[in-house]
Amino acid sequence: MEVFRSPACGCCGAWVEHMQHAGFPVQVREVDDLEAVRRQMGVPFGKGSCHTARIDGYIVEGHVPAADIRRLLAQRPNARGLVLPGMPAGSPGMEMPDGHVQPYTVELVGHDGVSRAWSRHGD
Repeated sequence: MEVFRSPACGCCGAWVEHMQHAGFPVQVREVDDLEAVRRQMGVPFGKGSCHTARIDGYIVEGHVPAADIRRLLAQRPNARGLVLPGMPAGSPGMEMPDGHVQPYTVELVGHDGVSRAWSRHGD
């Protein structure tokens, strides 16, 4: 997995640790213009977060849980990848001290840029 992130982002490092603990080998690239990376990789406008990754031909935007990425790689849908817009509390890398998880939905983005629900968390 190759992760692109801002050098100043602390939660990005926590998400990388989540991926490493889940067994993904991770290479981090610090970039000053993450928006350019998102455009190049095809992350739809308005679906951004604080880091962008690619793995085995797919994009992964934001604090997507490792289990969702494993499912993506196992099922191999014909799609661009997964996105989790924003930075939901309780998502990997955004854990809360009290364990609270804000409900959030990871989306699968098709090659046409249209997204649909892939998984729901914190319900």
